[in-house]
Amino acid sequence: MTTVHVLRRFLAVAAFAATTSAAMAAGPVQGVTDTEILVGTITDLSGVTAVQGVNSADAIRLAFDDANAKGGINGRKIRYIVEDSQYQVPRAVQAMNKLLNNDRVFFTIEDGGTPMNNATYPMALEKGVPKLLPLSAARSMFEPFNRLKFSQFSSYVDQMRAGVKYFVAQRGKKAVCVMYQDTDFGKDVLAGAVLQTEAMGMKVVATTAHKPTDTDFTAAVAKLREANCDMIALGTIVRDTTLIISTVRKLGWDVDLVGQVAAYDTAVAEAPGNVAEGYYAMSPSLYAYPDDPRPAVKAFSEKYKATYGFNVNYLGEAGYTAAQIVLEALQRAGRDLTVDSLINALESIKDFHDLFGGTYTFSATQHQGTTKAFLSVVHNGRWVPVQDTALAY
Repeated sequence: MTTVHVLRRFLAVAAFAATTSAAMAAGPVQGVTDTEILVGTITDLSGVTAVQGVNSADAIRLAFDDANAKGGINGRKIRYIVEDSQYQVPRAVQAMNKLLNNDRVFFTIEDGGTPMNNATYPMALEKGVPKLLPLSAARSMFEPFNRLKFSQFSSYVDQMRAGVKYFVAQRGKKAVCVMYQDTDFGKDVLAGAVLQTEAMGMKVVATTAHKPTDTDFTAAVAKLREANCDMIALGTIVRDTTLIISTVRKLGWDVDLVGQVAAYDTAVAEAPGNVAEGYYAMSPSLYAYPDDPRPAVKAFSEKYKATYGFNVNYLGEAGYTAAQIVLEALQRAGRDLTVDSLINALESIKDFHDLFGGTYTFSATQHQGTTKAFLSVVHNGRWVPVQDTALAY
C-alpha cells in the first residue's frame, strides 16, 4: 500500500471516528425517533376538574391526530399519552415518573392543575424535559424563568388584579373579599386581590379558605356576608364555584362574584336553574361557542363534537390552541429535532393568532404567551363579554 493510500485510509478512519464520537456525545434525543415524537399530558380525567382536563386532552389529541393524518411533522408522527392525575398531587407525581422514565417523552403539554404542576416541575426540569403551556394560570408556570417552562395564559394574579381594579374603579366596590381553595392555585388568586387592593389604598376585608373537595359553603358565605362584602373574588374551579353561587343565591344575598379562568366554563354558565346568572369571570381570551359564525371555529367545533360526542368548552379550545402552538414550533424546529431546536422555535413565535381570536407571543426572555384578561358575565346560560377589549391594572 502506498503512502498516499495509507494517508487516505487514516483520514477516513479519523473522520469516521470523529463523527461517531460526536454522535455518541450528543446521544439520542429522549422521545424522538426517526418516525415518532412522544408527547405526554398529566391531567384530571376523573376528579373534581375532569370537565376541564378531558376537554383539553381531547382537543390536543384531535389536533395531533389531524397533523398525523397529513403526514406528521417533518416526517414524524406524534404519539400522545395522557395520564389521569384525578387532581391529586401524589398521582401526578407518579404519572410524571412514568412519562419521564418509562415512556421517556420528549415533552409534556397542558399538564393540569397548579399544585400538580408545582410538584412535577422539578422532576421534568432535572431530566431536561420541557413542560409546555400547562393547564394553569399560576405565576409558577413561568416564574422563576426557566428555558424549559412556557406558559400560555395571563396569570391568575394578572386576571384578578384587572378584575378588582375594574369593579372598584368602574362599579364603585368598596369591600373586596376573597373565597379561595387552600392550594397554590387559590393562593395565587388571593395574592392578586391583595396586591390590587393595596395598590388602590384598600385592604381585603375578609377571606375564607376551603379544600378542593369541600361541598358545604354555608358558614363561609355567612362569614363574608357579616363582613358586608360587596364583591367576592373567587379562587375556585367548577364544582366549588357553582356550589358557592348557589349558596349565595339561596341566602338572597346580592353581591358580585368574580372568578377567573379556572371557572370560566360552560359547566358553570349552564348550571341547573340558571343559578349562575350574573356571575363574572376573568379569562385570558374569550370562549367561542359552537354556533360562532366564523367558518374555522364552526368547523373545529363540529369536528370535536362528532369525535367525542359533546361540545368543546373554553379550556378545550385552550388545549387546541396549545397544540397548534406546539405544532408550529415543531415545524419550525425542522428535521434535526432536539430540545434546543424546539425551545428556539418556540421563542421565535410572535403574534400567533389562534382560531378563537387569541394572540400569543414568546421570546428568549418572555415565556408567558399573553398577559391579557377579559371580563365576561353569565347571561341566560351563556358567557357574554362585558366588553370586547382586555382589562389591565
